Amino acid sequence: MTTHTDADRALKARHRQIWALGDYPAVATDLIPELGPVLVDACGVRSGDRVLDVAAGTGNAAVPAAQTGARVVASDLTPELLEIGRAAAERQGLTLEWDEADAEALPYRDGEFDVVLSCVGVMFTPHHHDAARELVRVCRPGGTIGLISWTPEGFIGQLFATMKPYLPSPPPGVQPPPLWGDEEHVRSLLGAEVTDVSVSRRTITVDRFERPEDFRDYFKATYGPVIAAYRGIEADPERVAALDDDLAALARRFDRGTDATVLDWEYLLVTARRAA
Repeated sequence: MTTHTDADRALKARHRQIWALGDYPAVATDLIPELGPVLVDACGVRSGDRVLDVAAGTGNAAVPAAQTGARVVASDLTPELLEIGRAAAERQGLTLEWDEADAEALPYRDGEFDVVLSCVGVMFTPHHHDAARELVRVCRPGGTIGLISWTPEGFIGQLFATMKPYLPSPPPGVQPPPLWGDEEHVRSLLGAEVTDVSVSRRTITVDRFERPEDFRDYFKATYGPVIAAYRGIEADPERVAALDDDLAALARRFDRGTDATVLDWEYLLVTARRAA
């Protein structure tokens, strides 16, 4: 497992705070509920499997995995999200383990899980190689690793590119989240420790917004990274107005709707087997 410095721990604390902002559970439920079941199906999760969902949030993949009869652990850096996920799962009569854990230093034994997956979660870890090493380490030889990540060229990848000029420079060594949506990058992260790698680009359609500005306002209220970006510039009204314009323009650029805004969000689906 990875040991980090005080600076790394401070960075993780910052990430934890960001994802506790707003209402990420609403984003997961309102906009991307199908991603978790897609990943669970792609990984072939079955009853009795021991499954770990890394950077699980509120359990977008962990809950559908548990619905198969698998024994599921949902781990995340942000305890507020885990508590919401736990309550929602209990209302469905599902029992999962919910662990606060750093994806770059997972508190599990080598080879403990049959399936290790992450649905637009592990991509937000700052040190990609550390996180990838942990995904592989806790998966048993012959077990399955499955990932869904937003692509750099897709809508959410471009959302982060749009916000970049308004954000402070990241600490040295921190890599952009959408790199996990680049096939070559993910293959290099997993390396020779895996076999039978399958990669496909897919999209989900988001059509709940009437206007591009409605998307912007929704994300300003719900999505932690966007909220954090605005908080960082709130003392500068001109920059706030510029970011408002840029986010609406992004949605307008991707909009293929007529009477309402319709957005296709591209993601990369990756499955692999840990080498024996």
